[in-house]
Amino acid sequence: MELIGTQRLMQPPAVVWKALFDREVLASAIPGCKELEQTSETTFSAVVQLKIGPVSAKFKGDVELSDIVEPFSCVLAGKGSGGIAGFAKGSAHVTLSEDNGGTLLNYSADASVGGKLAALGGRLIQSTAQKLAEEFFTNFTTILNEKYELEETQQ
Repeated sequence: MELIGTQRLMQPPAVVWKALFDREVLASAIPGCKELEQTSETTFSAVVQLKIGPVSAKFKGDVELSDIVEPFSCVLAGKGSGGIAGFAKGSAHVTLSEDNGGTLLNYSADASVGGKLAALGGRLIQSTAQKLAEEFFTNFTTILNEKYELEETQQ
């Protein structure tokens, strides 16, 4: 399954880049995130509670960032297990570019699922994945705007 998207953010690429590596920002932005631990400079471990169609599960997984070209691009690769519900794994290429004083964030992700999740059907999985991506970026944008405004007023 492939997901492709673009987000326009009001902050410059350096600010967006910093937020993409900020554990607190990510923990607040990831839908259903119960725990997020940064295990190294480029790896995270997470517990996420999700409902996909009739299947509700707690997923435990890891994400590793690679091919990092600060503050322009990186690759995220992750895998998670939801026990009897199944598993998910995938990777995403994220690029940032300047856009009229703000940032244009592009992502291209490829993911696969197995177990009970795979039995739900491609359309349900695809629409849920798209909804979760949209929810993440809505949360991320809100947090980034609030944090950026707060930093601006403190200067």
